[in-house]
Amino acid sequence: MTPIQKSAVVGGKEITLETGKIAKQAHGAVWVRAGDSIVLVTAVSAAEKKEGIDFFPLTVDYQEKLFAAGRVPGNYFRREGRPTEKETLTSRLVDRSCRPLFPEGYANETQIIATVVSFDQETDTDVLALTGASAALQISDIPFNGPIAGVRVGRLNGQFVANPSIAQRAECDLDVVMAASKDALVMVEGGAAEVSEAVMIDALLFGHAAVKGLLEAQDALREATGNKPKRAFEPPKNDLELRAKVKALTWEKVKEAYGRDEKHDRYGRLSEIKKELLAALKEEAAGDAAKLANLVLREKEIKGYYEDVKYEYMRRMITDGGRRIGGRGTTDIRKITCEVGLLPRVHGSALFTRGETQALVATTLGTAEDEQRIEMLTGMSFKKFMLHYNFPPFSVGEVKFLRSPGRREIGHGALAERALRQVMPDPDKFPYTVRVVSDIMESNGSSSMASVCGGCLSLMDAGVPIKKPVAGIAMGLIKEGEKIAILSDILGDEDHLGDMDFKVCGTADGITSIQMDIKIGGVTRDILEKALAQAAQGRAHILGEMAKALQTPRASISAYAPRITTIKIRPERIKDIIGPGGKTIKDITARTGTSINIEDDGSVSIASPNNEKVEAAIKMIRSLTQEAEVGKTYLGTVRKIAEFGAFVEIFPGTDGLVHISELADKRVKSVSDVLSEGEEVLVKVISVDRSGKIRLSRKEALADAAGKKGEAAPTEPTKS
Repeated sequence: MTPIQKSAVVGGKEITLETGKIAKQAHGAVWVRAGDSIVLVTAVSAAEKKEGIDFFPLTVDYQEKLFAAGRVPGNYFRREGRPTEKETLTSRLVDRSCRPLFPEGYANETQIIATVVSFDQETDTDVLALTGASAALQISDIPFNGPIAGVRVGRLNGQFVANPSIAQRAECDLDVVMAASKDALVMVEGGAAEVSEAVMIDALLFGHAAVKGLLEAQDALREATGNKPKRAFEPPKNDLELRAKVKALTWEKVKEAYGRDEKHDRYGRLSEIKKELLAALKEEAAGDAAKLANLVLREKEIKGYYEDVKYEYMRRMITDGGRRIGGRGTTDIRKITCEVGLLPRVHGSALFTRGETQALVATTLGTAEDEQRIEMLTGMSFKKFMLHYNFPPFSVGEVKFLRSPGRREIGHGALAERALRQVMPDPDKFPYTVRVVSDIMESNGSSSMASVCGGCLSLMDAGVPIKKPVAGIAMGLIKEGEKIAILSDILGDEDHLGDMDFKVCGTADGITSIQMDIKIGGVTRDILEKALAQAAQGRAHILGEMAKALQTPRASISAYAPRITTIKIRPERIKDIIGPGGKTIKDITARTGTSINIEDDGSVSIASPNNEKVEAAIKMIRSLTQEAEVGKTYLGTVRKIAEFGAFVEIFPGTDGLVHISELADKRVKSVSDVLSEGEEVLVKVISVDRSGKIRLSRKEALADAAGKKGEAAPTEPTKS
């Protein structure tokens, strides 16, 4: 097959889609290139569905090969290890965008792999992978209701930019990744520096328009590759008679169950109804062996119809009756309680509870030594603010093995971290490494947003001078024909049944983080405006509840946190602190018990919970790096006698020359007549030349000392 290329221009840069040259045994393979950044994306799906599978087994893996940027992995094995956070988050972006577009009933094991094989340090590869995944599926025989395309939207100097460069992104006040089809937004993930709801909506619509060319390029690529027919599969069964019977047997019972407010009580009753349904159908078939056997074979199908009854009832309850689980209205938020400082030896802590969702959040303050080192295609970077999210099984009353954090936990933590990062103080003003850990104690509806709220309170309890408080809220949307219900503070049930779920975090003045998963088309600007406006109202309410516990950051950090004091020295003197092979700095840290970090600009940070130890370390550093001041008098030590004068050390590592003419107010025949090596002598700095050579005078120092009538002046020790 001759390679086929199609391209489109996005944000002034050409993006090329090529197939037919690489990975030809994959069911779909696309080489995506923008600038010198290249991502190979493949899609493969098993020929047959495995027996007993009642879900869609999709796996998405995005991987960055360090050779793509001309780098050798820095670990012991010198090969790529476990996925980085960037790789995990990008895999989630592709998964969330593509998964809803596979047709219902298709359950063949499917895998999408996106591999970064070249990186130009300018064009980010995550949106290329997203577009490539759609293109690979489009040209394959795998059923897929695409195409979609990915784009990053930034705002630079008030203007929206499609796919800004990495350098431009650092200057943007809005950075959002989104996926869109011809008719709808599909997925949104990003952050901003407190932008308004109107600006965010404009950004989303700008991004939707920007991908038009990429969508056309994918259609053209599919056409050019022969418009391969999609494979056949068995769609879900739809026995209208059996469906109606299931509804008749369960509708009123489901109605009663959804009147129960407590989660486990409600779930327990819904589970009982399912058992009662199966028992009733078996009782009806009693005496007819063939009918009973058929019923057993169709049990999974019956359970599916029952799930549809729950789905239909809940949507009707909300759109027709305006009532939600627990009797709430569409804008009502569950009861919120906040507590801070409950962990006595932790630097900062908070317990945030909203309904049946609860997060215990702790903040730890560390030094520069605690920064996270991250190896990426762009090179080595260091992270001073981290938020880690954990979801133990007891939070939902389940028994599971404790594993390392999964993709969901990493994704939720990244969302909360992005929300709070926007209000963190500048490192120059607050030189701490900050780690926030959110452990979910209970969960029924957006534990990630509870982590944002609890994380904010925990930071303030730790005395971190954040710029403004931040809160987060999970929203839902249900659209039935012309009827639309926007739901504030959704439960897990409402998340499952809705047409759009979105999470919005921000301050009282604007959005700092947003995440959307949109399952339907027809979400207009008007709907987005209403949804984000309602989210802003909910966010304001939550901020008010948080303020009842703590309004502003504490005036000082915890007594158990390290105190960091920063002093400045001349960069040329850094070597004096470090010493040969680090000997000097190791000695200082060992003797004072402090942690010392030195920046290239001469900033020296000394950290310890004990202020006396910090002061001791500062004194030692000052003695190593102090500069001779012209006109100042020092009590120095004679280190060497010469015919023309004496070399006197005025402080460690720094000495100057006292010329023989400057030894006394009378003529001196020999230096040794006045001074001897090892003797302490009073000297005054009379000049420092450009090369740093210091001229000293004993004569002037003694004259000044004699002239200080009644004042305590330094004097030379008396010779024995």
